[in-house]
Amino acid sequence: LLVRQKITGRDSEKDVRHIEIDLSGSGLQYRAGDALGVWFENDPAVVDEILAAVSLKGDEPVNAGEQGKTVREALLHDWEIGLNTPQFVQGYAEISSNPALKEAAADASAYAAANPIAGIVSQYPAALTAGQLAGLLRPLAPRLYSISSAPEEVGEEVHLTVGVLRYEHNGIPRTGAASGFLGGRLEEEGTVRVFVEENPRFRLPENPDTPVIMIGAGTGVAPFRAFMQQRAANGDSGKNWLIFGNQRFTDDFLYQAEWLQYRKSGLLTRADLAWSRQGEHKVYVQHKLQEAGADVWQWLQEGAHLYVCGDANRMARDVERALKEVVMTHGGMSEDDADDYLNDLREDHRYQRDVY
Repeated sequence: LLVRQKITGRDSEKDVRHIEIDLSGSGLQYRAGDALGVWFENDPAVVDEILAAVSLKGDEPVNAGEQGKTVREALLHDWEIGLNTPQFVQGYAEISSNPALKEAAADASAYAAANPIAGIVSQYPAALTAGQLAGLLRPLAPRLYSISSAPEEVGEEVHLTVGVLRYEHNGIPRTGAASGFLGGRLEEEGTVRVFVEENPRFRLPENPDTPVIMIGAGTGVAPFRAFMQQRAANGDSGKNWLIFGNQRFTDDFLYQAEWLQYRKSGLLTRADLAWSRQGEHKVYVQHKLQEAGADVWQWLQEGAHLYVCGDANRMARDVERALKEVVMTHGGMSEDDADDYLNDLREDHRYQRDVY
């Protein structure tokens, strides 16, 4: 880890960190649009909290009667404790035989989504064996982050834009497992295990003259920073349009100085910004898309490629709906024809999404 810098303002409701990792000597190579997989270490404080709640010291072997990995080591490096599952909720409720937990776990999916593993065992402590705990937990899964740099610009480094998840549960402050590791626990100059996840379905057009429209909210701006670095390094002449949304201009305009510089140099042809916690009405990227519908349609007629990055459930779905309305209104199409038009864009790799 070379650099970790907070890039949201003092009054922001979000904690977003710009992360720079040194890849020299690793042999790892990536392209703008790819993601970086990160293997992280679970929070030792959360591990100790779980051990105390299930009456384990931590030095017990994972496999009874065998030498080897201890329960504490497995909780730190091998087991998933950041993401809860219905299976954990049901299994723990069964073993603990706690009537209140059994009742709460009737809808295990909803309960798992609203309650972290450490929070559940702390609220309903029960003595477990190492084997029982192992049977309840899944293997640790790496987390994928959209890469926010282009190697043409940063050499043997890789940059990430990480929103650190922070929340309270039963009055106790909690942090996301991977984002807390990258955003705080990993020390500068400390090492982290990473791999490149290629994303061939999220690439800049091969023709350098092709216009691109980049639509992103929050940390969804990450791959577009990489795209701009690559287009600048290549000397591409295609027009570039950013439609970006976040909560407030003063605190949440991620990489503001860089975008302003691209605008000043002319590489960024146009920027439309949506702020959802500023002013009387909540403004989101889909609203900007609709407002600029005539221009969006014009760019598409010129062969523009369209990119969407960010939240799959809300933002990407709302953008899809707004795009369809733009095509119907400015292309004079029926709803079915507009659906076909967007499908054609997808098949031609002119409408690409990186959503999560």
